[in-house]
Amino acid sequence: MAKKSPITGKVQTVLGPVEPRSLGATLTHEHLLFDVSHLGVVPEEASERAWKDATLTMDRRGGLGKRFLGGCHNNALLSIPAAIEEALRFKYAGGGTLVDVTSTGLCRDPLALATVSRATGLNVVMGGSYYMPVAHPAGTKKKTEDDIAKEIICDITVGVKDTGVKTGVIGEVGNMWPATDVQVRVLRASARAALETGAAVNIHPGYHLKSPPFIFETLTKAGLPADRIILGHLDAFHDRAWLRDLVQLGSYLEWDIFGLEDSELGAVAGQPVDFGTDVRRMEDIEFTVSMGAGNRVLLGHDVCTQFQLVRNGGKGYAHILENIVPRLRRRGMKVTQIQAMLTDNPQRALTFR
Repeated sequence: MAKKSPITGKVQTVLGPVEPRSLGATLTHEHLLFDVSHLGVVPEEASERAWKDATLTMDRRGGLGKRFLGGCHNNALLSIPAAIEEALRFKYAGGGTLVDVTSTGLCRDPLALATVSRATGLNVVMGGSYYMPVAHPAGTKKKTEDDIAKEIICDITVGVKDTGVKTGVIGEVGNMWPATDVQVRVLRASARAALETGAAVNIHPGYHLKSPPFIFETLTKAGLPADRIILGHLDAFHDRAWLRDLVQLGSYLEWDIFGLEDSELGAVAGQPVDFGTDVRRMEDIEFTVSMGAGNRVLLGHDVCTQFQLVRNGGKGYAHILENIVPRLRRRGMKVTQIQAMLTDNPQRALTFR
């Protein structure tokens, strides 16, 4: 594993290292500033193109689920004041830390994240590495595994570009299925960077049952221990036998789309998405806890669109604390089990080794 460094045993936020016990309730997969509007799909139909550059209004909100990458304004979170206002709702609900996993290709904004952290008093942990190939910057295919690993390590140890703001988790590392050569290269480079620095790796899998196991195998073959891997977006997978097998791998398991229940949510980069409902998420988590893996469950909302913000009728960053936690308790989950998912598990996952 990583050599002893000044951040070993600490969590690295955008304002510097902190003690793990200071994190409080933590959401491990969010976006505060984010933009994929440049990746928007241009539909063939004239009437559908009217959505492409349209401002989000309440009469349009209901139609955005099936136009996830087609309603471009919806796919951009560009306002620092809005990010502060929305994040404060999480703080007022009792939250302590937001992990912003906006990686390369998603318009990561280190200085803005530092501003949000100072303004709200929340810990903000910033992500790194590369998103899905559709979002890779020009020239990524030509980069070697070594090139990519050095970039990720520099972001953690020196800071992103000339900002001095350092990443605290590797990811979200974006994947599709089937995996391409460049995706495998990014995965292996992310594993190397994790081994060098002691950071954890947060995964956006391809939406296929074969993708998470393949990613896990790729990372562990590169030497990364299972408990340094966070398998995200498990909301998209509903096969219990598959989940039982996945639990046995020993990685962290992240249900991170809480609050998004639009049954028309369309394809992301050409891959089918079925995130289900919050009830389904709670049932899958309860099933995982019943298998003795409650110490590896992580939670989030993956707020990355305008229609997920409270100001636009969405659930926002406070939904889990305000709504899901009471529902889990009514369903019979113990307070200690909930605390594990929101506090204890994130502390372990985010602490540098």
